[in-house]
Amino acid sequence: MCTPHDVACGSSDHLSRRSLLKVAGLGGLTWLTPLAERLALAHAAGDPKAPAQSVIVLWMQGGPSQFETFDPHPGTKIGGSTKAIKTAAKGIEIADGLEQLADQMQHVSLVRSIVSKEGDHERATYTVKTGWRPDPTVVHPSLGAVVCHQLSDKVEIPRHISILPNTFSARGGYLGDQFDAFRCPDPINTIPDVIPRVENDRYLARMSDLQSVVEGKFARGRLKDLDQKRTLHATAIEGARKMMTSEQLKAFNVKDAPQALQEEFGDTPFGRSCLAALQLVEVGVRCIEITLDGWDTHANNYNFCMNNKKILDPAFASLLKHLGERKLLDKTLVLCGGEFGRTPQINPAEGRDHWPHGFSLAIAGGGIAGGRVIGETAPEPKLDEKDRLKDVARPVEVEDIHATVLSALGIDYAQELETPIGRPMALSKGKVIQELIA
Repeated sequence: MCTPHDVACGSSDHLSRRSLLKVAGLGGLTWLTPLAERLALAHAAGDPKAPAQSVIVLWMQGGPSQFETFDPHPGTKIGGSTKAIKTAAKGIEIADGLEQLADQMQHVSLVRSIVSKEGDHERATYTVKTGWRPDPTVVHPSLGAVVCHQLSDKVEIPRHISILPNTFSARGGYLGDQFDAFRCPDPINTIPDVIPRVENDRYLARMSDLQSVVEGKFARGRLKDLDQKRTLHATAIEGARKMMTSEQLKAFNVKDAPQALQEEFGDTPFGRSCLAALQLVEVGVRCIEITLDGWDTHANNYNFCMNNKKILDPAFASLLKHLGERKLLDKTLVLCGGEFGRTPQINPAEGRDHWPHGFSLAIAGGGIAGGRVIGETAPEPKLDEKDRLKDVARPVEVEDIHATVLSALGIDYAQELETPIGRPMALSKGKVIQELIA
C-alpha cells in the first residue's frame, strides 16, 4: 500500500564541529544592509511600522491538499469527506481537524490561488523556496538565505536554520554556502559535538592547536597573500567558537521548557521544532524552516491528511499564540504551505495527485493583515489543461509571495545583486500582494 513517506528523501546530516564551521560565518559578514538604515527610511517615508525581523516557514513536504487544509469545498464532488469549520476570523472557514488553528485565524490570512508551472517535487520545491523556476545556469538562494544576506545582527548562533530537514533543505545558492541553512534534527536531543567534554582551559588549548593545524593545511599550496576574507574560513572558525560558548545555544533546548508548554505544542518532532522556533526567534534568529513530511497523498488522502493535521494543528496554533503573548508576532512572519496542492478529482486509490494550478498558503504576523482571504478556486473546476487557470480567481504567482515577505522585512526585493560570474540578478521579480498589507 502506498504511504506518503514513499517519497521521503533521506535524513538530516550528522551535526559536528566541522558542520558548525560551514555555517558559523553567517554572523560576521560586513556588506549587509543595516537595519537602522531601513528604519530611518521607513520613518522618513511616514511609515510608523518597523519592518518584521524574522521568518518561520512551516514546510509541508510533499504538497498538502488545499481541500483538506485551507480551502475546503464541503458538499461538492471535489470536496471529499472533509468538512469546513468556522474560525475566529469572520466569514473564513478552514478544514476540520484544524480546530486549534481556527481559534487563531484572526492573525492569519489565506492565499488560496497560488499558481505555478511546476508539478514535480524537486522542481516545485526549488520554485517555492527560491521564488524562481529552476535554471541550469544559476542556483538561486532560498528565501531565508536572501533575508540573512540582507539583514545584519549580532546573533552568535546560526541565523538561518532548518529543523527536520529533508533532501531539499534551504540553501544559499549564488550567495554562497555560508548562507545554507544550518540543519538540525528533532530538538528532543541537544545538538551533538558542541559542548566541550573537558575543562575550559584544556578545551581552549585544543582549539588553538586545531586551528594551527587547519590553517597550515589550508595554506598549503596556496599563495601567501591569499585573501582570507574572501575564503571566509577564518570567519567561520571564529563564528563556530562563539556558537560553542554562547548562551544562545539554550534556545535549541526544549526539554527545559515548562511541561505544560511542551504538551501544548505536541509531543512530536514537529511540535518540539515549533517550540524551538519560538525560542530561537526570541534570541534573534532570522529564518527558521521546519519540515512536516507526509503530504504526498496519492492514496488514502483523507486519512493521511487527518493524521498530519493532528500534528500540525496544535503546533501551528501554539506557535501563533505564544508569539503573540511574547510580543513577537508583529516582528515575525509565519508561513505554512508546500510545493504545490492536490488535484480536485479523487483518484481510484482515494488519493489526490499533484496540482500546481491553484493551491493555498497560510501567512501570519510581521505586518501582514490577519483574517483575509486572497483568491478563490472553483467548486467545479475545469480539468482540461488549457482551462485550468480560468477557474482561479485572483491568481498569485510564487514570486509574489517572496516579494511580499521581503517587503514586510524592509528589504528592497527588486534590487539586483551580482552573481559570482558577474550576472545581475534581482532578489525577486514578483509584486507585493497589497491586500495582505496591514
